[in-house]
Amino acid sequence: MSFNQGGRFGRGGFRARMDTGAMSEINVTNLVDVILVLLIIFMISAPLLQSGIDVDLPKSASTAIDPDETGVVVTIDEKGGIYIGETWARLDNFENQLKAELKKASSKSVFLRADSLVQYGVVIDVIARLKKAGISDLGLITQPEPPRSRRRSK
Repeated sequence: MSFNQGGRFGRGGFRARMDTGAMSEINVTNLVDVILVLLIIFMISAPLLQSGIDVDLPKSASTAIDPDETGVVVTIDEKGGIYIGETWARLDNFENQLKAELKKASSKSVFLRADSLVQYGVVIDVIARLKKAGISDLGLITQPEPPRSRRRSK
């Protein structure tokens, strides 16, 4: 028995010929590694990107606001600072800033968020200024109360 060593397989055999050609498979291992690293980066950075004014809202058993409802959010922080949207507002120019923001948002609804430590008089003053600016649709934002457990005591 004799084998043909020449011909199209050459000296190194069929395997040597295949190594020099183009690879027809896609190596997805590196792609998966990159995607997982990006996923971890986005999971870590997403909470840091959330901006806003930190307020400790009072708790209430009222019903939730419809998420589809739009309007301008007025916030009173713990120190009594007043914000229209994300912008700090001075009381002497409050009505003008509010009207400009309502026009920009094309809405007539205002939602008031106030920290639970804010003095009652500050909240009433802001509500009075909102009414003076012609706002009739005012919503007060609160934190929902946690559901009570229905255990029986023994």
